[in-house]
Amino acid sequence: MSFNLTITDLKNLRESEDHVEFKEAQNNFPWNGGEHREQKDRRKCHLGYIVALANEGGGLLIFGMKDKAPHEVVGSNFVEGKIGEMEDAVYDKLQIRIHIHELFDENGLRVLVTEIPSRPIGRLMKFEGVALMRTGDSLRNMSDDEMFKILSEQEPDFSAKMCAGFTLSDVDEDALEKLKESYAKKQNNPDFRVLLKEQVLSDLNLMTKDGLTYAALVLVGKEAALKSHLPNAQVNIEVRQSLTQTHFDKRVPYIKPLFTTIEDIWEYLNTRNRDNKIEEGPYKFDLPFFNKEVIRESVLNAMAHRDYSISSETVIKQFPDRIVITNPGGFPKGVTQENLIRINSTPRSRLLTEILEKTGLVERSGQGVDKIFRITLSEGKPMPDYSKTDMFQVELSIIGEVEDKAFAAFVTDAQSKRDKENQLGTFDILALYQIKEGKSDGIDDATFNKLEESELIKRTGGSASDKYVLADLYFELQNGSALIAGFRTIDLERILMTFDGGIEQVKMKDFTTTFSGDLNRDQVRYLVEKLLDKILDKDGTGSGTMYTLKTDINSMDDIKRILTDE
Repeated sequence: MSFNLTITDLKNLRESEDHVEFKEAQNNFPWNGGEHREQKDRRKCHLGYIVALANEGGGLLIFGMKDKAPHEVVGSNFVEGKIGEMEDAVYDKLQIRIHIHELFDENGLRVLVTEIPSRPIGRLMKFEGVALMRTGDSLRNMSDDEMFKILSEQEPDFSAKMCAGFTLSDVDEDALEKLKESYAKKQNNPDFRVLLKEQVLSDLNLMTKDGLTYAALVLVGKEAALKSHLPNAQVNIEVRQSLTQTHFDKRVPYIKPLFTTIEDIWEYLNTRNRDNKIEEGPYKFDLPFFNKEVIRESVLNAMAHRDYSISSETVIKQFPDRIVITNPGGFPKGVTQENLIRINSTPRSRLLTEILEKTGLVERSGQGVDKIFRITLSEGKPMPDYSKTDMFQVELSIIGEVEDKAFAAFVTDAQSKRDKENQLGTFDILALYQIKEGKSDGIDDATFNKLEESELIKRTGGSASDKYVLADLYFELQNGSALIAGFRTIDLERILMTFDGGIEQVKMKDFTTTFSGDLNRDQVRYLVEKLLDKILDKDGTGSGTMYTLKTDINSMDDIKRILTDE
């Protein structure tokens, strides 16, 4: 609902028919349960009514007017002067974007209107773990039948709907030729190239006896047809110089058939691309900030999986060091940030996605995100970030700067030694990344065994240990540091630094403190164990273990002499 109502309009609304809830809320109305202890009392708050109205399809929550007609204005001081803070607080709690509006009557009495969107299809909104609905003047727990009905909802395939007014004359011939060529190549069907327009569209279910679909419009519709029938299919590139910059320096809109616009979008983004210089040991190569496969896949995902029933457009924000892509509609049903790369999801626009798969523009359903993660992590870049995604939009942030050049070189070395058919996959790369970060919980035994057999990881405490670090090569490559007998000079300096000030004995936690921000605990333990009997001695067991420098070591020169003499 676009808000343009007056107080007079509000007085004419009916609660059940117009999805409106009136509350006097003159003073001290709770926003989040208040001081009540019982859930039935806590739910009667700002958040509780937002949840109930969202579950009913959205509506208006009005404070400062009496419940009974003619809804006399009494005024409300709820969140006076703090509207923006309340909108942010509601989003933090519910991941739902509300809008709060202030109105004043002729006597200066304040009316506050909270505009609430509908819950997404197949999703329940909950307050303190309970799905709520309105009944008369009260809020109640949603019944099992009501919850099951909502959870069983399926999103209709918007892309398969007929687009009234879109005709064969509105089909872009260049885009259609690209579609035919892509399909013929992907399906190894050269005869497809010579089929007539009507046959191509019919064979791909883009056209039926009832007309042309929205999928056809998105894929091969002329610019004028897109602007007329689906203007929110537009993709906007916004260029900014910093994350804190509010206004964009330049904005470039694209509203053309997908089969032509995807290349145009990449070419524009690529004009601001630059290289990461990798010089780690024998490995010297360049990695672009923005990988073509990653960006294309990310943009295509945004265009294919967005919710076209929402009027918002897809936005690509390009910064010098990252690209942030936002598209309307949350993750498809059943997909979360936790299972994003492990689940084969049901796409929101099934027909559209099916054509993209058959023509090879995107990976088969559920595989595109795998590619984004695999390539990004293999290049030593930070994890692709979906953390700002909510139920109403997906936001993907891809940082282009390589944060760990040694890891990029390490993966490059590993892949170069494997056959094309036996390359490390997404879960292998993800496991290596997690082990590097000291966060190996959740990695399955089969992956551990595979990586250990490939000598890409090793146990830190002998064969009985379940702690792993990356293989020696990673530490030799890390940060391009100078090496002494296979050890990074910087690591040896930190070992020596731990004994500064005349300290004779230290514990493992002292080493980990010295290496904080560079190596994790498992990596430090692995390094210390490698240096035992070389430059370190230990005494004791378990938490009582103490470490000392060998008696003839007082400087880096002594360490170098001992290690190189061995």
